[in-house]
Order: sequence, then C-alpha cells, then structure tokens
Amino acid sequence: MTTALIMGASGDIGMSICEELASAGWSLYLHYYQQAEKVINFASDLQERYPQQDFFVVSLNMLAENDLAAFFKNLFQVDGIVFAAGFTYYQLLPEMQGQQIDNLWQIHVKTPLLILQALQEKLARSKRGRVIFIGSVYGHRGSSMETVYSAVKGAQEGFVKAYAKEVATLGITVNVVAPGAVKTAMNQNWQMEELATLTEEIPLGRLAEPKEIANACSYLFMKEASYITGIILPIAGGWME
Repeated sequence: MTTALIMGASGDIGMSICEELASAGWSLYLHYYQQAEKVINFASDLQERYPQQDFFVVSLNMLAENDLAAFFKNLFQVDGIVFAAGFTYYQLLPEMQGQQIDNLWQIHVKTPLLILQALQEKLARSKRGRVIFIGSVYGHRGSSMETVYSAVKGAQEGFVKAYAKEVATLGITVNVVAPGAVKTAMNQNWQMEELATLTEEIPLGRLAEPKEIANACSYLFMKEASYITGIILPIAGGWME
C-alpha cells in the first residue's frame, strides 16, 4: 500500500488533495498546525469511508525548525509528498518586516527542503516516489503587493527543476502544480467588486475549484505519470499565461 504525506491538509486545497488521493487508494499522513479538531475529524471520516487504508494525523509548526526531528519519528513509509501548506502577506515591499520575509522563506522553501533531505531515502525505497509543490502562477509571472510571496514561489520552481534531475535515477518525480485564482477561504475576504474584476481577467471566466487542483496532483501521483518530472503545471484557466 502506498502512503503520502500531505503538508497543509487542513486547507481547502490540501483537503481536496487528500480526498482525491484517498479515493485512488493512498494511505495518508495528514499534516496540520493549528486546526487539530478539523483534521482529526477529517481523518476519521476518511478512515470510515476507506477502511482498508490508513490515515494518520501529524502536527508540525513549519516555522519551528527544531521540531522537525520529532516530526520525522512519526513517519514510516512515505511514497509521496505534497507541499500544500503556506500563506502570503498583501503588502508593498517597503512595508514588509524582516520576520515576515523569513517566515515566507521558511514555510515555502527551507522547511520543505529539509523535509525532502530527511525523507528522500524513503521516497527512493518506494521506486515510484512522488513530490509535488503547490506553487502559484505568481512564481513565474509575479504579483505586485506579493513580491516576496512571488519570490519564494519562484524559488520552488527553480528547486523543482534542479531536484527533479538529481533524483530521477531514484524513480522519484518532482513537479509543481501552479494554481491561479482558486475558490478558497483565503479569497473570501475579497470585495465583490474585486472578485468580479479578477473573474473578468480569467479567460475561462471563473475561479478554479480546489478539486481541480487536486485532480492534477492525483494524476501526477499515478503510475502512468512516471515520465513527467521537472515541470511547472499551471492550473489557471488561461489567466496570466
């Protein structure tokens, strides 16, 4: 049985990825930091629906590097990892504090790299290891008011292109799924006028559903996707492309 670690399983996209992979037969480690009850209940629901699979709940503050050693002790077989955790700050660059910049770098780049360092051997043992970063179209197009977020998402893309080459002979594929505007809780604070303007800019005329991001991840986890590695896959409805 294959097992995947979903970093950020409490978010809308993370939960949708868990749903898709569970329905495809994967056992899962569901990572969270602040929403314990939500993730525990979600894992129980998945366990009830898929009794032949295992669903473990694991906690980690991705900004606390010293907590990683204890986190790794809770992980045994790992055949795939999805990095779906993260956040952004909507500010002009002169308004950004140094700690905010550090936080974005830590959660989007440094901690994922440290996790891969520790778990690469497990992924290689699988013979069909899968790694996916949930990036952003801002990683290759950029966005004002989110310059640092754009920078760390661009760093994810650069790392994936290099790391995919490094681990190809180990049977590990490494890719970025780069969403555009997605209908998630993070976008619920937008004004109706702002959403209407954004929707007009998207050729398909709507925001993506979290499940559409999850479907791309589910495909890249399939055996049939074993020849796809080192790519940036935009899921953006033609927006910013």
